[in-house]
Amino acid sequence: MTDATVTRTAPATGNPHGERPTPPVDVPAPPAGVAVVDHDPFSDATLTDPYPMHEALREAGPVAWIPQYGVYAVARYDEVVHVLQHHEVFVSGRGVGLSDYQKNKPWRPPSLLLEADPPQHTRARKVATSVFNPKTMRQIRDEFQQTANRMVDALFAETDTVEIDGVADLAAAYPLSVFPDFIGLSEDGRENLLPYGNMAFNAFGPQNRRYEQAMVDGGRATPWIAEQCVVGTPKPGGFGATLHEKAAEAGLDEDEAARLLRSFLTAGVDTTVHGIGAALRELAEHPEQWAALREDPSRARTAFDETVRHVAPVQTFFRTVNEDTEVSGVHLPEGSKVLMFLAAANRDPRHWENPDTFDITRQASGHVGFGFGIHSCVGQIMARLEGECLLGALARKVSTIQVIGEPELQLNNTLRGWERLPLRLTAA
Repeated sequence: MTDATVTRTAPATGNPHGERPTPPVDVPAPPAGVAVVDHDPFSDATLTDPYPMHEALREAGPVAWIPQYGVYAVARYDEVVHVLQHHEVFVSGRGVGLSDYQKNKPWRPPSLLLEADPPQHTRARKVATSVFNPKTMRQIRDEFQQTANRMVDALFAETDTVEIDGVADLAAAYPLSVFPDFIGLSEDGRENLLPYGNMAFNAFGPQNRRYEQAMVDGGRATPWIAEQCVVGTPKPGGFGATLHEKAAEAGLDEDEAARLLRSFLTAGVDTTVHGIGAALRELAEHPEQWAALREDPSRARTAFDETVRHVAPVQTFFRTVNEDTEVSGVHLPEGSKVLMFLAAANRDPRHWENPDTFDITRQASGHVGFGFGIHSCVGQIMARLEGECLLGALARKVSTIQVIGEPELQLNNTLRGWERLPLRLTAA
């Protein structure tokens, strides 16, 4: 990129998977004419309160430079969409994290959906959407809604007012009750889904202490995840078995079929848990919005979508520049890493009216919380279904939601969500 570089060596890791130690990182000097925003997007302080950095990035210009990691950053809506749309230039196959897979070995075989480019990605996505599509969601909708209704009713079996952890008792409990059954996973070991997902999303950032701990916790879950993805393991008739059948019909071998299912086990729970948890917090903090939802529970889907826009459970993703290009007049050389701030784009005042206001009547379609373009999240239709079913069940049963203690954030290099959310619910 430039002749002048600063070499930083990341700390050695003690992960259990035998990955190679982190190589020295050649951090280029700031490119001429590009605004420098000298904040660490992966620090505890920024992950706890990312909004000042988001504003600084948006105000710095269409493209900024983050010197600590030697990466370009886009935080305005138009530029983020541009990068996501032009997948042939801003590629995913070289890794959607800080590491460039042309230079560093991936920590595990790359995802055929998230970390692949056409034609490999096209073939894998076609298989996935042949099974995971709106028709499938319509078929399971009643079952998912009934499960949500039963879960909410059970909270009030003995009293009209309950104090709960909104994460453990609702945001995590509900997806962990419906998603594994949908996939056809074994009954034992389902608790491994969350630490494995937490590990995968931490791995998109730097190999910091957060990454190292996630590798230890997630490493314990890895054998179970791998076993569940093997062809022949998911229960017949479930999504996993059907996906394997469609993969074989499309000419994918058994390893590819297993990796395709692994993509859903990696990203199918944590993101939904964080989305539902964020929705509970937002609705509790905005009683007028909760009243609007109670008045019309059919707004549950738009309430969930507005939550994803306003809070963005998936905060960032990387792309790699595969050929010299420009973004809004700024030159980006081949091999550059571009960090997309999805959460910042979702609050860009150049695109959104009153972007910092949480409003469930807003038409939030077009947000980039689930990505955009050919790599938009395949599982977003299930996340929306789960969010809609649980929020709808709550709106019909609960008169008030209150935060009764200090919520605890779960810090992750990529995700934003609550570890603990103390709530008081009162039945209608």
